Amino acid sequence: MSLELSDVKRLSVLAQIELTEEQSSQTLDKLNGIFALVEELRAVDTSGVEPLNHPIAAMQPDLALRLRDDVASEPNRRDDYQKPAPATQDGLYLVPKVIE
Repeated sequence: MSLELSDVKRLSVLAQIELTEEQSSQTLDKLNGIFALVEELRAVDTSGVEPLNHPIAAMQPDLALRLRDDVASEPNRRDDYQKPAPATQDGLYLVPKVIE
């Protein structure tokens, strides 16, 4: 897929960007370069390649995600934190009503 200068001009109008003729031609070259790169990537045969869950797994297949058990590691100090509060109820802070 490649673009033409008219496509770039149309896109610049849609994006509400003013481009000079020189900027339009430079943009056309850059966009066509990007499309050429995408076409090269599409040409690569990836059948039989398993997706990676981590990029380093390609270099170190024995690497596993280091997940830890979801356990609380800090003590529950809610009572200590709520002690200086003016008003609490059922573990919640009570505040004055500000909207009527």
